[in-house]
Amino acid sequence: MAYWLMKSEPGTWSWEDQKKEGAKGAEWDGVRNYQARNNMRAMKKGDLAFFYHSIGEKACVGIVKVVVEAHPDSTDTTGKWECVDVAAVEDLPRPVTLDEIKATPTLADMVLVNNSRLSVQPVTAAEWKAVCTLAGLENPPTA
Repeated sequence: MAYWLMKSEPGTWSWEDQKKEGAKGAEWDGVRNYQARNNMRAMKKGDLAFFYHSIGEKACVGIVKVVVEAHPDSTDTTGKWECVDVAAVEDLPRPVTLDEIKATPTLADMVLVNNSRLSVQPVTAAEWKAVCTLAGLENPPTA
């Protein structure tokens, strides 16, 4: 199992929107970047991801899990884009901002710090634990 970070503009798809989908989850659709698509192709059912609000707040706000592996994106008419389905797992007790992540020495190599535009990105196990600690999660879920 692996860890990820998935970015969304809250005005388009927010953490609250994600939670309303319940255990069935929802497509992480509309991604039009090859590297992000390839990251979704690498995701496995049960993988965990931080749900990150990318506009305004710029913070990890929740945790989702992959419930359906890569499949054709229903919003794509060209047939070249794929997505996964994710379901909300839990709120982070407090959001972890991009500024906090950048200020944490152990997170200096995190993709979010070095390639902030990538909408779906891998997270190492050590980074997962560090962000969960910053968020105040005493018993974070593990992949």
